[in-house]
Amino acid sequence: MIVLEDIHKAFGPKVVLNGFSLEVREGETMVIIGYSGTGKSVAIKHIVGLLEPDKGRVFVDGLEVSTLSRRELYALRARIGYVFQFSALFDSLTVAENVAMGLKKMGTLTPREIDQRVQEALDLVDLPDSAHVFPIELSGGMRKRVGIARAIALHPKYLLYDEPTTGLDPVTAAVIDEMMVRMRDKLGVTSIVITHDMRSAFSVGTRVAMLFEGRVRFVGTVDEIKNTEDPVVRQFIEGRASPVPAGPLA
Repeated sequence: MIVLEDIHKAFGPKVVLNGFSLEVREGETMVIIGYSGTGKSVAIKHIVGLLEPDKGRVFVDGLEVSTLSRRELYALRARIGYVFQFSALFDSLTVAENVAMGLKKMGTLTPREIDQRVQEALDLVDLPDSAHVFPIELSGGMRKRVGIARAIALHPKYLLYDEPTTGLDPVTAAVIDEMMVRMRDKLGVTSIVITHDMRSAFSVGTRVAMLFEGRVRFVGTVDEIKNTEDPVVRQFIEGRASPVPAGPLA
């Protein structure tokens, strides 16, 4: 289980998170939605210790992230796969070499075991023959899939996706959505997906949380968010530009 408890985070005078609290249950896919620049990516970076809160606490499986030693933090990160927004692949390395990076850092696997893990991961994302291809030879959707393969090669308990469908056409985005659902069902991972794409949110999420003004405005199932009367949430999920009250729902 992942718990973010009253998280506050500012960068200079800019307050990004202002009492953000969220509980992610075992086996679910939690989707975090919100306007661009509201701190969605900032929130999940606290889970892997890339950022520390100014106030508040983050727990993963009962461990408080900010109190972990360097060795304990590395061990925690080995259980969390992170899929970056723009894949973050190295164009000078082959697909297989990109997928193997995290495995080599673990230092516990033989070269043969690493090769097996890489091929298993590429099979799961439907890229079985791409090991020796370079990322620059791939389409945007295929690069996203390599990013997912690199994350799942670690056999993680948790998967964090940062805007996984950004920049993709609707058909390719739907393929990535299907793949995220497959990872949850086949691997049994708990996932957090950051997105502002409501079609994707409704396709992959078991619950959806909306980040607004630094805190969670709403959290509930897909059906619950579709039927909410909160005007701020409705404006966002319907894509309306008309102004709504900024304060909390009475």
